[in-house]
Amino acid sequence: MTTSFGGSNTAIHKDPKLLRVPTSFNGLKSAYSSILLGKRLHVFHSLSASSAGPTSIIRAVSTPVKPDTSVEPKRSKVEIIKEHSNFIRYPLNEELLTEASNINEAATQLIKFHGSYQQYNRDERGVKSYSFMLRTKNPCGKVSNELYLVMDDLADQFGIGTLRLTTRQTFQLHGVLKKDLKTVMSSIIKSMGSTLGACGDLNRNVLAPAAPFARKDYLFAQKTAEDIAALLTPQSGFYYDMWVDGEKIMSAESPEVVKARNDNSHGTNFPDSPEPIYGTQFLPRKFKIAVTVPTDNSVDIFTNDIGVVGVSNADGEPQGFNIYVGGGMGRTHRLESTFPRLAEPLGYVPKEDILYAVKAIVVTQRENGRRDDRKYSRMKYLISSWGIEKFRTVVEQYYGKKFEPCQELPEWDFKSYLGWHEQGDGSLFCGLHVDNGRVKGATKATLREIIEKYNLNVRITPNQNIILCDIRRAWKRPITTALAQGGLLVRCHNLRIILGYIGMA
Repeated sequence: MTTSFGGSNTAIHKDPKLLRVPTSFNGLKSAYSSILLGKRLHVFHSLSASSAGPTSIIRAVSTPVKPDTSVEPKRSKVEIIKEHSNFIRYPLNEELLTEASNINEAATQLIKFHGSYQQYNRDERGVKSYSFMLRTKNPCGKVSNELYLVMDDLADQFGIGTLRLTTRQTFQLHGVLKKDLKTVMSSIIKSMGSTLGACGDLNRNVLAPAAPFARKDYLFAQKTAEDIAALLTPQSGFYYDMWVDGEKIMSAESPEVVKARNDNSHGTNFPDSPEPIYGTQFLPRKFKIAVTVPTDNSVDIFTNDIGVVGVSNADGEPQGFNIYVGGGMGRTHRLESTFPRLAEPLGYVPKEDILYAVKAIVVTQRENGRRDDRKYSRMKYLISSWGIEKFRTVVEQYYGKKFEPCQELPEWDFKSYLGWHEQGDGSLFCGLHVDNGRVKGATKATLREIIEKYNLNVRITPNQNIILCDIRRAWKRPITTALAQGGLLVRCHNLRIILGYIGMA
């Protein structure tokens, strides 16, 4: 495989207001460089040559600088754990068989890739009580009727009786004991659900507008999100080896996804590897992607590593996508060299190229993102140091084409989708507010009753709410009555009044 590794050209500046932070953008090997990060750096600003003007400290270059490979690269502890894990298996497979209620440090890092975090009660003194949180992976927030009912049951049987809805359109199940992990995981998998990649250093759940509109643009955005999720799903089988003893679970992948994943015409893949895109090291840190349509910013598109926005012609036919890169809201407290950042335009691609473009971006981060200090490992730091022009140039090498300029888009709007709406196919959907995303008590019982009785599919929104889908018109009255009795419609109505008052409904 032909790879390239990055370093940034810098000019040493003696301004005392600038903070010098050592960085290295190293993927599977390392590259070392130094960049200067200003203490005056504001939220969402990029240290790019294109935005900083003639006095820019960072100089964009056309290709990454080859590192000095004679020096052993510095790597974080997590990178070493991944390298020796046999593709995220060892020592987790052994730790799960012990009588202890917890797993060791290495296994704790690896189980994240399987969609789980080890936790304990920090308020307890003495011996720690360990349990595990499980997070599902639901592209577009789609949840089948079967999976919802299974998750509801698992929360009662093995959790704390509560389902949590997340801002990435997934479920979280808390309080699962180590001895019950395999039972819970296998139940989710056999109900056509998954927790694979919901945590860990790889692509997380792909967001898309949760509204089940029967419109070409929404349907195409949701299909694109599902295809991207499939493209970036691990392939080495570690997840199924661990939880269902290697049993093959039938899943449908489009031929376009398989073709894009296997394509290595521009040096993106590891030939003959069980993980053609991720390799043994996966990504430097978590990676977040969202897809949407113009005006609908329910997914908070600019806070993701990659934001994908569908562009249609005057007849409503999807034509291609604007791509935005480098978003992320996290930072380290009291460390001014870390910062939140909004994504910026990378370019436009025709619809048939979107999987190849996304793959090229992921590989650029894989090869050049920092692996020595996890505080600076998100892609936003790579783009802030390189500048968007250099980043675009490197991505184009893996993409094999030049990006076109982004298309103009209308103003963005926040859409909550609360209340009753027409789907456009003769059915209705109803968006329900869930306090803090906690499905428990009367709310949980009411939702269970309605979803089970009417055999409804649901969707989780990025605002930790839930949408009941595919409702027949004849069911609207009895469902409205049941929701009102459970107190759900009152909450929904009050929130819509508030959102309308502040101009966000």
